[in-house]
Amino acid sequence: MTVRVVVVDDSVVVRRTVADVLGAADDIEVVGTASDGRLGLRKIADLKPDVVTLDVEMPGMGGLEALAHLRRDHPELAVIMYSTLTERGAAATFEALALGAVDYATKPSGAVNREAAASQVRDNLLPLVRLWGRRAVPRPRKPAPVVVVVEETTPLVVPTGRVDLVVIGVSTGGPDALAALVPAIRADLPVPVVVVQHMPPVFTTMLAQRLDNLSGLHVAEAQDGETARAGNVYLAPGGQHVEVRRGAGGLVLTLSDAPPENSCRPAVDVLFRTAATATQGRLLGVVLTGMGQDGLIGSQHIRTAGGAVLAQDEATSVVWGMPGFVVRNDLADRVLPLEQIAPTITRLATATKKPEPVS
Repeated sequence: MTVRVVVVDDSVVVRRTVADVLGAADDIEVVGTASDGRLGLRKIADLKPDVVTLDVEMPGMGGLEALAHLRRDHPELAVIMYSTLTERGAAATFEALALGAVDYATKPSGAVNREAAASQVRDNLLPLVRLWGRRAVPRPRKPAPVVVVVEETTPLVVPTGRVDLVVIGVSTGGPDALAALVPAIRADLPVPVVVVQHMPPVFTTMLAQRLDNLSGLHVAEAQDGETARAGNVYLAPGGQHVEVRRGAGGLVLTLSDAPPENSCRPAVDVLFRTAATATQGRLLGVVLTGMGQDGLIGSQHIRTAGGAVLAQDEATSVVWGMPGFVVRNDLADRVLPLEQIAPTITRLATATKKPEPVS
């Protein structure tokens, strides 16, 4: 199957670079380009592509306005927002995701020449075009109903007998998954939560702000050296690993510029591995939708230390890569649809012994 793509961007350099990189792939055909949203809508109506890459900021009709037309007139079309690594670009991108864009990629930043820019397009945009060109676009998700998790014949327990920390790893499809999961966790959760979402700087800041507005829990980017507190969700900043250490006052978060793992920084494996050691296995790991296998080795560390691991099921995952690897390697204590993960987190964290009070 050949994926048909239309590229909409006001920069002729970006259009040419993206079209050249995508067009060089055997399974992708760039059937048209456009320099603004209005022209893009005409091209899309005529050419009927499978995927559109849509610039956020363009003169005339910008990306958000064009997206509104596309969601109304072409609801099954996969629209990937292609934005700059700026606060304004990140804010508009998150608005676009809320309006129905299926994913996003950031434009080349820091590229010293055209080949370097093309390399970033191959790494960041090309895999998403392939992914979304081969799958149906999900219908806008209705608010999840309140789910009562029925106790299994063999109830899930954490082998160490208690949970002091919840750690979550997620990648492709993460913003929507976290927007459904985090607000569904009870605000009085007696343990902290630390999240690694594969995202660049600025975008993680916007994601934290968005989740904080949606949730009863306080959500913010992790700060180097801070003590993790119950009722808080800490998001790893883009471009930095977050590690967990045991300090005099409790669990301490540290940020690191160590080399990427699994080609990722932040990496899920780094968080899971250090958390397993710091808590002596008194933790719950959660692996959500995402490409690749980041989190696989970390889940092994959690299980070896005596913790438990939940994995999102294939049906509710945008990409069953990260959770799929965990499941296929027999490291998941439970495989759950997204809507059942928050109640399970709450139940396990509140049913076990609470952490000792911090003096």
